[in-house]
Amino acid sequence: MKNSRIGGQAVIEGVMMRNGSKYAVAVRKPDKEIVTEVYDIKNPRDRINKIPLARGVVAFVDSLTIGMKSLTYSSSFYEEAVNTPRNDKKEKASNIIVIAFSILIALGIFMAIPYLISRCLGSWVSSNLVLSIIEGVVRLAFFFAYVILISRLDDIRRVFSYHGAEHKCINCIEHGMELNVENVRKSSRFHKRCGTSFLFIVMIISMIFYCFISVDSHYLQFGIRLLLIPVIAGVSYEFLRFAGSVDNKFVDIMAKPGIWLQHLTTNEPDDDMIEVGIKSVEAVFDWRTFIEG
Repeated sequence: MKNSRIGGQAVIEGVMMRNGSKYAVAVRKPDKEIVTEVYDIKNPRDRINKIPLARGVVAFVDSLTIGMKSLTYSSSFYEEAVNTPRNDKKEKASNIIVIAFSILIALGIFMAIPYLISRCLGSWVSSNLVLSIIEGVVRLAFFFAYVILISRLDDIRRVFSYHGAEHKCINCIEHGMELNVENVRKSSRFHKRCGTSFLFIVMIISMIFYCFISVDSHYLQFGIRLLLIPVIAGVSYEFLRFAGSVDNKFVDIMAKPGIWLQHLTTNEPDDDMIEVGIKSVEAVFDWRTFIEG
């Protein structure tokens, strides 16, 4: 299997695909027409992308930014469908507020609460190593519970189906098959470079890193955890990058938990969804040259 280096995400009734300094968003509008928009990524940071660890932090920030823009673009067609007027300035301000609020909520749920729960057990558990492991287990439990809860929502289930279409399109071309609905349909909906796998790896690696933090102050302990987030993101990115480009049993075993988690975050798409995924890939990637090369 060849690594295409392309990646993407599901959006509202569509798929975003990124290849190098370009990304495309393909959306099926309410009238069933597929519309595709291609964007250039400003300041692609080519030099930083050659530096291990640092490129992982940059990739994470870029993913958040491009992901929010893509979601906003895809949702605009459904705002138009209910005659909701758009205001670009208010929209940008709203996006910034949503991102900032989402980060604060995520830090609270997946960082602060697991830490507080583990430290409440400090009267019974004296080992910092054990407390850090408990913290990590609680964080994973919160993450699984969150994914399971949102996967029950109808709108999210459709997004997860488009997520499956994104993976199946990438797997199709990386396994040397012509990119068409029939070949994509029989391709796997699971992929080692998935963002879901990245989040799972982040939590496992953070558990390992936090085991080595040994200071008395709770404020300092939590502060160090926050400061280590970019480092953990960088290490996790390097592992996922390596796992996505290498085929061997050890890497496959290490990637298995992330693949299992994708059973929750991807669904089998229908042919209409697959068509949208294909349009998104073809807008930024010459799959024919890739397969022949």
